[in-house]
Amino acid sequence: MKQLFNVIKYTLLLAVSGLLMWYALQGQNLSRIGEYVRSANYAWLVLTMALSVLGYFSRAYRWKMQIDPTGHKPAYWDVYHAMMVGYLANMVLPRMGEVIRCSVLRRTSGVPVQVALGTVVTERVIDVLVLLGLLGTTLLLDFNTFWSFVTDKVLGGRYDALARNRTPLLLALGIAVVLVLGLAYAVFRNLERLRQNALFNKAMSFVKGVLAGAFSILKLEHKGTFLLHTFFTWAVYYLMDYLAFFAFPATYDLGMRAALAVLTFGAFGMAAPVAGGIGPFHVMVQGILLAYGVSKEAGIAYALVVHGSQTLLVVVMGGISFLASMMKSGKKVVLPEGVAA
Repeated sequence: MKQLFNVIKYTLLLAVSGLLMWYALQGQNLSRIGEYVRSANYAWLVLTMALSVLGYFSRAYRWKMQIDPTGHKPAYWDVYHAMMVGYLANMVLPRMGEVIRCSVLRRTSGVPVQVALGTVVTERVIDVLVLLGLLGTTLLLDFNTFWSFVTDKVLGGRYDALARNRTPLLLALGIAVVLVLGLAYAVFRNLERLRQNALFNKAMSFVKGVLAGAFSILKLEHKGTFLLHTFFTWAVYYLMDYLAFFAFPATYDLGMRAALAVLTFGAFGMAAPVAGGIGPFHVMVQGILLAYGVSKEAGIAYALVVHGSQTLLVVVMGGISFLASMMKSGKKVVLPEGVAA
């Protein structure tokens, strides 16, 4: 039954990914997209891939810094290989890469899965906080650009109608507030009964684990170094998007604020629970570039080439790490129970 559920879940996620890619390509000149892709200056893409390698090395060192205070001292390369295997797994099994990399690290270094998973939760919380900060900065720097894009391109003439008649918006807001307050009251009144429910307890345990993971960073011995690696990793992501602009004539003149917007909204696309961010990433990047005056064809070409180059890099580096992990453990790296290969 669990295997069937996994098959259905991943099939649906694949369908969503395909639907979003269809939406991004709908009504566009495919031959023009092909011309954009073929005419790209791939020397800039090679440079972004080299930067990405440095980012992976830095991210692996940051993860090792999180694991060391737990009393386990895995070798750096064991941590790095486990992380890259996890990234490779995310290309096929959305969001399962985090569990798989912890399983790989247990086989190669003996770090318990639950310990490694706790550090991964911390890592994700920190990345979300950084991403929210980037989102706020992006909106502050180019608010007029995004506001004009939303009102003119997304809402079109509907914005004026909504501005004149706010009753539907106020009504929807009022209903949402009532529903939230009603839910909170129901939870409070039935708290004791809920505490006896296994599903509720699992949810509360997850929330507590996230909070505990977020505060576990306070136990780090070298917080400055940890923050430096966090900054370096995101700086690499930013430079990758910015330098990739120079690979296409349509994006060559875009500035650093546009690169920040692509980084921010592209990261949201990559965070979507689909294999490798395929679909959401392309839609988000295409939309952002459209807001900066880049055509849909040029925008999707940029997204395809940038995403494709990074995917190729993960496949190569992840494949090497997978082989290295198998050799270190002396056996195959087995997927967690219930996960289809």
